[in-house]
Amino acid sequence: MRVLAAAAHPDDIEFGMAGTLLLLKEKGASIHMWNLADGSCGSESLSGAVLRRLRWKEAAASARLAGAVLHGPIGRDLRLFFEPGLLARAAAVIRKVKPDILLVPSPEDYMEDHQNACRLAVTAAFVRGMRNFPARPRVKPWRGFVAVYHAQPHMNRDAFGKKVRPSLFVNVASVWGRKQAMLSCHKSQKDWLDASQGLGRYLKAQETSAREVGNMSGRFRLAEGWRRHNPLGFGPPGHDPLRLLLGKQVR
Repeated sequence: MRVLAAAAHPDDIEFGMAGTLLLLKEKGASIHMWNLADGSCGSESLSGAVLRRLRWKEAAASARLAGAVLHGPIGRDLRLFFEPGLLARAAAVIRKVKPDILLVPSPEDYMEDHQNACRLAVTAAFVRGMRNFPARPRVKPWRGFVAVYHAQPHMNRDAFGKKVRPSLFVNVASVWGRKQAMLSCHKSQKDWLDASQGLGRYLKAQETSAREVGNMSGRFRLAEGWRRHNPLGFGPPGHDPLRLLLGKQVR
């Protein structure tokens, strides 16, 4: 079983997906992490080139903690658009990894890099077996089933501030310390988020979000939330491997 977590920026996976990813790893899955954008705009003091290298090192450290394979970005921050060139590059990653489970951002969120990462990853999965859609670099089409799950938007709110309720809740309490350790690898982002968004305590924001999802579940203390994408074009209607693998850890 191969699982690919795809998000916009380095640290996005750690905020909303890493707990589920770690639990799937414990169940024997091969896990992969992929940040579609390079994180080059997330600083008030470092140049884009310096920050790009730094954020790759931070992402690599986080992936090592998780025991995951890390895949490189396909675009720059705020240049992550839904367009043919980036879609071809995204399709190459999907065809190379051949994920049974694809974890992607919410289709609605507070900024467009997140939304466009979702669109690119989902459509790249949709065209995985289309021989007339060329990937870049060229990778042979793959026609296996892939189950797509959408994570929660940042702090569980859409672009209008409305709370988004997931349909699947994953209990991440048992891996919480490792999830926070992964986020702690992204040291360059703490000061940036404090300055640009006023989030304050970086790790506390992560915990606040997980506690709110846990409260929504009515069962778990700390949880990550997911919505399963319509399986049409991706696999059979009842194909739900996330729930099957994690069992009682899912509501």
